[in-house]
Amino acid sequence: MTLKTLTAVLHREDDMYVAECPEVGTVSQGKTIDDALANLKEATELYLEEFPMPHIEKPLMTTFEAAVNA
Repeated sequence: MTLKTLTAVLHREDDMYVAECPEVGTVSQGKTIDDALANLKEATELYLEEFPMPHIEKPLMTTFEAAVNA
């Protein structure tokens, strides 16, 4: 077994946190950030058991500003 560090992107939807792993495409949710991350980890590990991950470079993550008409 090999451990690989993956990325989790989280956002809040109503009363839940949604977590996504962009390298694999898995998504999960939870009532807390910790729950969402734990559920994402489980979903990702189950997915990777069935579909092994090829070597993928770490995604470049950044932020940007956009004008929004309020």
